[in-house]
Amino acid sequence: MAMTNSSSNGQRGNLAEINITPLCDVLLVLLIIFMVTAPLLTQGIDVNLPQTKAKDVERTKNDIILTLRQTGEEYQIFIGDSTKPVGVASLEQHLKNVFEERDEKDLFLRADRDIRYGEVAKVMAIAKLAGIRRIGMMTQPEEP
Repeated sequence: MAMTNSSSNGQRGNLAEINITPLCDVLLVLLIIFMVTAPLLTQGIDVNLPQTKAKDVERTKNDIILTLRQTGEEYQIFIGDSTKPVGVASLEQHLKNVFEERDEKDLFLRADRDIRYGEVAKVMAIAKLAGIRRIGMMTQPEEP
């Protein structure tokens, strides 16, 4: 918007100024958008949550499965096809040894449904500390 300016000699001229109000409005809208979306960008542990009606994931022979089996009050942890249980205290080192020379740092977790969620989350945190990038949760398909 141009404004008129009268000088002391009585001549009127146009005053050319930039109106910054629309610019401020756009910047404030962008600021609000970034403030709203920033908390949504945080990430936690990468987990493919189990769904009862999901398609089967194609597995290869090289996939490593971490099995948690409920045995009375306690649970046992097995890595791969091993029948020897691993303790929680040594789990991180065992996983580091298994995944040391592997390019794909993916792990499949198969846990007994009677194991508490907190215990499964603790095992998942140990796996992330061992360098596992992705953890897939294995489930049984829903029976009709």
